[in-house]
Amino acid sequence: MSDHASVRGGLWVAAASFVLWGLMPLYWHLLKVVPSLQIVMHRIVWSALLVAAWLVWKQGRGWLRATMARPRAAWMLALSGTLIAFNWGLYVWAVNAGHVVESSLGYFINPLVSVLFGVVFLHERLNRVQWLSVALAATGVAWLTWQYGQPPWIAIGLALSFALYGLIRKLVAVDSVNGLGVESVYLFLPALLVLLWTETHGTGHFASGWGLGVDALLVFCGVLTALPLIGFAYAVRRVPLSVVGLMQYIAPTIQFLLGVLVFGEVFDRDRATGFIFIWVALAIFAIDGLLRARRATLAAAAA
Repeated sequence: MSDHASVRGGLWVAAASFVLWGLMPLYWHLLKVVPSLQIVMHRIVWSALLVAAWLVWKQGRGWLRATMARPRAAWMLALSGTLIAFNWGLYVWAVNAGHVVESSLGYFINPLVSVLFGVVFLHERLNRVQWLSVALAATGVAWLTWQYGQPPWIAIGLALSFALYGLIRKLVAVDSVNGLGVESVYLFLPALLVLLWTETHGTGHFASGWGLGVDALLVFCGVLTALPLIGFAYAVRRVPLSVVGLMQYIAPTIQFLLGVLVFGEVFDRDRATGFIFIWVALAIFAIDGLLRARRATLAAAAA
């Protein structure tokens, strides 16, 4: 495959992954009859089976041993698995509790939180434009806190947990899908035990009370969890990260529109003001990133 065709294919796969993530609230809404904790446990169990099968098919049965042999991989992937499970749980609960708009806010501000973590933990440096973006986003969050009497805890929880997850995955040198596989192995048994406990104590109704349609949707959670992650891993190897970084806003934009237009959540002038600060911050951040990437490309070509 030519480089041009490879990049074009990566762009389509990345776009499909982000659109799928953005449409997730519609899927979780179909599962409102199922408690959020059980949705997450089903998501873990079925995605673990799917990802493990994929890795055995692609890399053979030694994939787990080879991945765990990496330095610090064992304990760091256990921690990242815990963080992503928390993120999934909070997100599913928030969507089905009527907080889709606030959930989208979490994924809008997540890139800026990741930038701050880079400064604090990796000693990265920000230029003045990036600091301006961070300050504007912080102003937006402060405005929302002042207007509603408390911080937007759902958005903050989603942004912090996913940014910490990204930080850990950056520090451990493991392929994206392999890392997801190890995380799934760690989470599989606890999730399965929780589901067995709910079934034996009368609060779970898989294959007995929710109906075949709901059961099928729960099983398909595994596909919806693994497929976009695998697609994302495919895309980032073929598409410049600066482009992928801009494309990631597809998902929270779709989530936001679903929250307002489909689920009818309140989006008044006060909330819009806070969001505008954050959107302006993201626009400045994205444009600065594109300009720096372009300058770096021109400099490399000249050299």
